[in-house]
Amino acid sequence: MRRFLLIGLDGAEPSLVECWMREGFMPHLERLRRRGSYLPLQSTMPPATFPAWTTCVTGVNPGRHGIFDFTEINPGTYSLRFLNANDRKAPALWNILSAAGKRVAVIGVPATYPPDPVNGIMLSGFDSPVCTAPDRSFVYPPALYEDVRQWRFADFQETDIGPGWHDRAFQKLLQGIKTKEAIAVKLLKREPWDFFMVVFGESDTVAHHFWLFCDAQSPRHRPGHEHAIRDVYKRLDAAVGNLVDAAGDAIVAVVSDHGFGGTGTGVVHLNNWLAEQGHLRFAPSGAGLLKNLALGFVPASWRGAAFRRFQRLAARAESRSRFAGIDWRHTRAWSEELNYFPSVRVNLKGREPCGQVDPAEYDTFCRDLCAELESWPPVKKAWRRDDLYKGDHVGSAPDIVLDLALENGYSYSCLRSGRAGTRCCHSGSRGSPALRRIAPDEYLGGKERGMNGNHRPVGILFVSMPVAAGMAHIQDVAPTVLAALGVPAPPMDGASLLGPAAPGAPSEIRNLRGPYDAQKERIVEDRLRALGYLE
Repeated sequence: MRRFLLIGLDGAEPSLVECWMREGFMPHLERLRRRGSYLPLQSTMPPATFPAWTTCVTGVNPGRHGIFDFTEINPGTYSLRFLNANDRKAPALWNILSAAGKRVAVIGVPATYPPDPVNGIMLSGFDSPVCTAPDRSFVYPPALYEDVRQWRFADFQETDIGPGWHDRAFQKLLQGIKTKEAIAVKLLKREPWDFFMVVFGESDTVAHHFWLFCDAQSPRHRPGHEHAIRDVYKRLDAAVGNLVDAAGDAIVAVVSDHGFGGTGTGVVHLNNWLAEQGHLRFAPSGAGLLKNLALGFVPASWRGAAFRRFQRLAARAESRSRFAGIDWRHTRAWSEELNYFPSVRVNLKGREPCGQVDPAEYDTFCRDLCAELESWPPVKKAWRRDDLYKGDHVGSAPDIVLDLALENGYSYSCLRSGRAGTRCCHSGSRGSPALRRIAPDEYLGGKERGMNGNHRPVGILFVSMPVAAGMAHIQDVAPTVLAALGVPAPPMDGASLLGPAAPGAPSEIRNLRGPYDAQKERIVEDRLRALGYLE
């Protein structure tokens, strides 16, 4: 009977892995490559954490599984709601395998809170980047909690980066890998399993915050911590080796949801650009006042508890921070200005409360706006959502999705167009031009300030057996696992890299969850928002 171990290294960058395998710093991944296969892995567009990992474990594109971001727009409003695992519209690997009688162990996969009642065990991944550790609601069955209570998603916040922050963060990253490895190895050896999946997030975090130290060519470069990313990758490689040893004769795959690269000094403010083109008008507003007060006066260590108690207020504050500074009656298009998901939404009549674009003009407006955006040097490509995604849930995506250009190999940052209450300048933009250069005191970045390392669209895939050569896609991972385990797959967008699974009809997959009641919704809203991660 075959077993499958799937290890996730969030954000592991192919060029770094390849370099450090050659130099001997990642011998366990090099051994996997020699033993089996290594392929570049195309991520989702944009290569964002929640949609990418959800595509990885469902085998379908975001238009079918419905997860595009941490949030989505409430229909008929200019407000947000926070997503959770119940919003996933396609079955994940552990649902399919549980229904087929396979025993699963799933540890730390993003976008899986609350956990599924699987045939096996499950520790949900983070439901928001401010969630530092699991509580009992993260585990199934509840008795698992004592075994995983030391797991940490992060031991620090990523907004207030000051003196000594990087020293502390680096040590906590290494400690986090050690702790997760110990928990995973213990469960690998103790639990019966056919499929085991574990995700480490440290490769993503270290690249976001330490790229400018490790890349001497970066326009943001400064000395210090020059081996931080390499040392985290080296420690993750050692963890991979220990997990593989603990798994015994299992098939092994190592996957990243996207790659990484450096960020330059260019910053785009999409709403300022839309205002300059006459598509948007700002309104005087104290939109972000409540959010900024919370960030300024609530200590980082208290934010989780505070926003669990005041979760409705948090959702309203974030909605106002994004939307209240726009004059909707004179706006045809706007952006949420998310650095990890640059996009534009159309203010459509009949869909938005103060819609300005007639539905009969929607297609032409989107086509013309894409052309305008692509004529702006910071934009490499502007896609209409129907050209990127297919499925019943495409309507949850922004109308236009952007791929920002690289400038000398370094990405632009997409940041908010000024702060709440900033006076509009004569062009209609808010406080700063649509394209600007950051000052040296902004180089370190941080959440809401632009990271000094940003996601790239190609990650890694190692498999401990020969697979089809060439570029793989992240949606190929799920059907490959099912084929390896001989379990028929439901319809998927991806294709197995091993050939088709054994013939037979997929098992019936029932929704085993209870209703997602108001109490559960309040908990996840609270963790998702904490006022300061999403721009």
